[in-house]
Amino acid sequence: MEPVSQTLMKGEEPLYRRGIFTFSGAHFLNDLVTTGMVPALVVLYKHALDLNYTQSTLIVLMSYLTSSVSQPLFGLFADRKPKVWLFSAGLFCSIIGLALTAIAPSLPWLLLFISISGLGSGAFHPEASRATHLASGTKKGLAQAIFQVGGNSGQAFGPLIISIFIIHSGIHSLIWLIPVAFLSLILTGQILPWLGGKLKATKVNTKKVGKGTNNYLGASLLSCVIILRSWCQIGVVVFLPFYLHNLSVQQSEILSFVFVGAGALGTFVGGILSDKVGMKRLLVSSMLLATPFALIFPYVHGVLSVLDLLLFGFCVLSSFSVSVVYMQRMLPENIGLASGLSIGFGVGAGGIGSVFMGGISDIFGVATVFTILSLLPLAGSLISVFLPSDRLDKKLPV
Repeated sequence: MEPVSQTLMKGEEPLYRRGIFTFSGAHFLNDLVTTGMVPALVVLYKHALDLNYTQSTLIVLMSYLTSSVSQPLFGLFADRKPKVWLFSAGLFCSIIGLALTAIAPSLPWLLLFISISGLGSGAFHPEASRATHLASGTKKGLAQAIFQVGGNSGQAFGPLIISIFIIHSGIHSLIWLIPVAFLSLILTGQILPWLGGKLKATKVNTKKVGKGTNNYLGASLLSCVIILRSWCQIGVVVFLPFYLHNLSVQQSEILSFVFVGAGALGTFVGGILSDKVGMKRLLVSSMLLATPFALIFPYVHGVLSVLDLLLFGFCVLSSFSVSVVYMQRMLPENIGLASGLSIGFGVGAGGIGSVFMGGISDIFGVATVFTILSLLPLAGSLISVFLPSDRLDKKLPV
């Protein structure tokens, strides 16, 4: 599918605010229960089922692997035969899957329910990102920033909900997510008629205007940057409670909220700044700025550690929405695939990294993990230098 901006050479199409905020709200709910609550629940699942570190991180692996593997596949399917109802069905499954973990009697059952949630998220993201693309008019950066802030806010509030509610009421209280799953059908269902009509209109425009050329090398490099950023983000959220063992689970989850919450703010600010400074420059600088805060975290304590986490999260996640728009511009012929790679495969790879880190923790200790995590933003910044310029049409299709 062609980016809408290519069809608007003679004027600007306004932002469809109702649609954008609906998609952002749905993104909040999806990422609240998947990337937000699942990593934060690992420490509780560990104690409830008497798991070791490697088994515990299998939970995150299953969640992110089912989502990351399925998202590009759902994206390819959506590029060929878009199905707007997957937007609603995917969100419903992502919530209901986590709700069922409340009654999981063993690790295999837990992994099954987590997989249902992951597959739901995999179906949701490509259609939701495509919908945001269609509702954005000519304001791609702003629209994607609002959409991604919804997701990142969900990731931030996930640990907070765990700390103020689930820890006190127990794993079984997750069953109360079932009503939320049915309420999500109301939220998403009301926008489907508009989405279906907009999709048909876009197909007509696509036949009249060329799509542009896919840049597969650039997309591959960008995927590497997203994977490194995801390993860093998920690694901090998963291992922070184990690293700060002198704090209560509730206190460590609040620190996770600080980290991801600052990232949500960074996502919005980064989306706005990218229109002024360029996407490549923002990617390079944000990852580079995150490096010193990552390096000093093991050596600060008290208020300084909170401030450091805040700045760390703000910097490392400020490129989140930018990387999605960047990927869509590199793959203008496959918007669904671009969304699946940037939001799904890249971000979901954090689950694979968490299992690798879990094995390191069992052998060398959690402190070693944080040493590795501190170097990932620097590696991402160096790779970003080799990305094609988003300011030169000859290098990157627009």
